[in-house]
Amino acid sequence: MPYVSVNPATGEVAATYDDHTPEEVDARLALAHAAQAEWQTTTLLERSRLMTSAAELLEGELPVLAEVLTKEMGKTFAAAKGEVAKCAMTMRYYAEHAERMLAAEEISSPATTSSVRYEPLGVVLAVMPWNFPLWQVVRFAAPALMAGNTGVLKHASNVPESALLLENLFRRAGFPEGCFVNLFIPGSRVADVIRDERIAAVTLTGSEAAGQSVASAAGSVLKKCVLELGGSDPFIVAASADLDRVIPMAVTGRVQNNGQSCIAAKRFIVVESLAEEFMARFSEAMDALVVGDPMDPATNVGPLVSADQRDEVAEQVADALAKGATATAGGHQVDGPGFFYRPTVLTGVTSAMRAGVEEIFGPVAVVYPVANLDEAVALGNNTPWGLGSSIWAEDPDEQAQGIAGLEAGMVFVNAIVASTPELPFGGIKRSGYGRELAAVGMREFCNAKTVFVA
Repeated sequence: MPYVSVNPATGEVAATYDDHTPEEVDARLALAHAAQAEWQTTTLLERSRLMTSAAELLEGELPVLAEVLTKEMGKTFAAAKGEVAKCAMTMRYYAEHAERMLAAEEISSPATTSSVRYEPLGVVLAVMPWNFPLWQVVRFAAPALMAGNTGVLKHASNVPESALLLENLFRRAGFPEGCFVNLFIPGSRVADVIRDERIAAVTLTGSEAAGQSVASAAGSVLKKCVLELGGSDPFIVAASADLDRVIPMAVTGRVQNNGQSCIAAKRFIVVESLAEEFMARFSEAMDALVVGDPMDPATNVGPLVSADQRDEVAEQVADALAKGATATAGGHQVDGPGFFYRPTVLTGVTSAMRAGVEEIFGPVAVVYPVANLDEAVALGNNTPWGLGSSIWAEDPDEQAQGIAGLEAGMVFVNAIVASTPELPFGGIKRSGYGRELAAVGMREFCNAKTVFVA
């Protein structure tokens, strides 16, 4: 199946690329493997210089590169510019801090001297999704390359222009040929690449099913694997929450990236003392959002990435409505070209409905009124996923209850869940394992080598 770039706002095909042949894949893996042997011997100063050069290219060409994201994936132009800028910022962060993160740690032990050294594993395969076509890749590539690994990217088949953009970016920045290599292959061929002896480890951001497939292939050859999978993040509104502060962030938390984000707030759990007011104000704010051309500065929500994705969201909402749920905003797709769906608020959702048990990857919020914070935390944890979570409360005791009680890889207090290079990113339960970003994320693809000198 070829890689096809489709403009989600119009449905028009912009470009098509053939899959790489087995011979082409072999040549690219050989290139990455040979490059890694040399790359790991370069100084951190040289790696930092090249990573900074890549950041400068992103910053210097920001509007042009952002337009690629908007036209290929459908995110608003403002969001695309933010994504490019965030990639540049993260590259600069690792260029500046990698030396500290990778420094040998002296350890007191029975030895005369002992330490832990952090050394690269080798070639890391990254299997990446379409929703943040630059950021998802850079948050792996910046730390992995700075650690002395090389990277091989298998990107989603609907964002080939983004994949080529990244490969060319590292080449233009001066990285040696083979440090970052792109593969155009279908998902059915990923397991063979994972099992290739030249691949040292694999990281995936994607669906639960994709995670199971990649983990199985990696496990069969005992290779390191990091998985960042789906989520159904709770957004808990406690009794002491300030709704003037909460409402705009609830809207942003649900419709960021047109609602297509693993860490988007998806389940809004509100204590009964605030539930009626929250529902009214939240529904009104969602209903007021402008849906349209993602290149238009006035647009708040662009299209979903594909007709299939739009139809999936529509079917989840229709199932809920047919079984007794109520839409207090939206609840329907937008007529005309492109893959648009109105921002939607559902209430009365139960576990008998798809919307009650599945992740909704689109601008659809499900609101649950509950009696108190104990019930809110319990409902927040009543999910097979555990990626992000947020609690909104002015009272320190309520904040502490949310932090201690929520079962998730990340808890944000009075803020929507986000990723930043300073902090580890990842989940628990069926949201995956391992961490990206921060020193922890960089060391996921390092050998923590113990050195004992008697």
